[in-house]
Amino acid sequence: MRSLYELDRFRAWEWERRMGAAGDDTAGCFYLKSEADRRQLRIIASSDGGWDHVSVSRADRCPTWAEMEQVKRLFFADGETAMQLHVPASDHVNNHPYCLHLWRPHEAEIPRPPALLVGVSGLTPEDMARMSPAEREALRRSVA
Repeated sequence: MRSLYELDRFRAWEWERRMGAAGDDTAGCFYLKSEADRRQLRIIASSDGGWDHVSVSRADRCPTWAEMEQVKRLFFADGETAMQLHVPASDHVNNHPYCLHLWRPHEAEIPRPPALLVGVSGLTPEDMARMSPAEREALRRSVA
């Protein structure tokens, strides 16, 4: 995770003072405007216990994929992978109805599936929409 001092322009100083700390390079609370609708994203970030953790919430709904990606790009370095986890029901904790989390372990590389299992690199949704059914089937067979 980036040094949180780099993100001081988004830091929620009044919240941190109320909690008795001003935050530092490894922890803090931040406010960021969503690129989608300019509404406030509330973010709490920390790097402790072997994990980088960023929680993202809104007052009215869960953050969208695009908003989580916006936060990921800001809080993590370009070469870092972060993940959302779907834990077993017995381990689930929910203290806020509209909060999602990003995680990155310090001591392990997050495994990723081959890109081809996700889709064809360089092919946009617009490219796919322009393809005929026969072209899509030929593409599917060529990558299978």
